Amino acid sequence: MTLAVEVLRVLADPTRLQLAGLLLDDELSVSELAATLDRPVPGVSQHLAKMRMARLVTTRKQGTSVLYRVENGHVRQLVIDAIGHVEHLLDAVPAHHRASEGTA
Repeated sequence: MTLAVEVLRVLADPTRLQLAGLLLDDELSVSELAATLDRPVPGVSQHLAKMRMARLVTTRKQGTSVLYRVENGHVRQLVIDAIGHVEHLLDAVPAHHRASEGTA
């Protein structure tokens, strides 16, 4: 139970949750993530280090770059569910339902 609390604590930071959201479907470098969030690279790197220690993200070297992605499908689903839950709280028809209406 303690480990679950720690995982949720790491994701409770707005920047780290944004990073996790960006990494759901893509592998991105620290510089790409920093540019997308308009944040300094060292700060983004520190957030990613905490996420890596909590085993929320993993890395892969490609040449001289290090690419980040969510650790596994469980982390991916946790992030999707957290964001989806908030969308339900804020909107009568959440964005993820509007997106799927066109495909149904």
